[in-house]
Amino acid sequence: MAESLTRTSGVVLRGCGSATPNRSISNEDLGQRVETSDSWIRSRTGIAARKVVGADESLAELSAQAAERALQMAGWSADSLDLILLATSTPDDLFGSAPRLQARLGATNAVAFDLTAACSGFLFALVTAAQYLRTGAMARILVVGADQLSRWVNWDDRRSCVLFGDAAGALVMEASTDGRDDLEGFLLRSDGSRGEVLQLPQVSERNPLVGDSTHQCGGFLPIQMNGQEVYKFAVREVPAILTELLQETGTKANDLNWLLLHQANQRILDAVAERLSVSSDRVLSNLAHYGNTSAATIPVMLDEAVRDGRIEAGHRIASSGFGAGLSWGAALLRWSGPA
Repeated sequence: MAESLTRTSGVVLRGCGSATPNRSISNEDLGQRVETSDSWIRSRTGIAARKVVGADESLAELSAQAAERALQMAGWSADSLDLILLATSTPDDLFGSAPRLQARLGATNAVAFDLTAACSGFLFALVTAAQYLRTGAMARILVVGADQLSRWVNWDDRRSCVLFGDAAGALVMEASTDGRDDLEGFLLRSDGSRGEVLQLPQVSERNPLVGDSTHQCGGFLPIQMNGQEVYKFAVREVPAILTELLQETGTKANDLNWLLLHQANQRILDAVAERLSVSSDRVLSNLAHYGNTSAATIPVMLDEAVRDGRIEAGHRIASSGFGAGLSWGAALLRWSGPA
């Protein structure tokens, strides 16, 4: 699915923010629970540690902190927002957590809803938000990517427990009618026929209801993943969709300042960069400290790079999210920052 060519306005990226739990679990820490080692994990994933929500923290709190920091960077008040999109696959409430975030922020004029697309969630939410801005239906939007995967990890499965962590990242964006457009292009894809290689399925247990009728018990199994198939999917599809997007937008790899990918595995980041002929010094990576935080990885990495000065106003960024669904997408962004 490609973007429509009909626009009434552009999109401007104004501020970002992030928040992570206080507790960091190192590879050595995990070695006390499962048979693994720091060298084994680093060599296969590039991960050294991951953050896990503690007893005195919550996903809602992290989301609010990230959102408040993004609003502060932009110089906006929460009541100036028209929409809040919360990209999460691990909400505090299955009916939706975005309205509670709206209330917590005091964003009294904003409508709020959740969007679920796992590790592609933030990118999908950003593109969705852009459509409201381009049609003129809304002027200011907050997009939050947040996940607490530690809830759904089997911490006794050494193949998967080493991969995941918790975090929240946020981006605020507004409509522009002066010709600027920070979302220069995008492509989105889904393939449900391959969804079983990475999923968080419901429990199948059923209990008696009345007579010979039964009801399904609520709840979910831990994350189920075929790591080898996920790796093959990512290193094949991500370079392909990024290449297609660059071609459609008339952009060369040398025109990019940064490659910002979903932070799943350092080997995937390296493989994608190599296939696109992007040098390693232009590939943003922080998964060594956080692991895979699903919908939060891209906005957390964006926020870190903006705040430490790596990403500057005018920089062009090729980004891709990919994961469960299976789903994947790519976006060509330009960072404007505060007005």
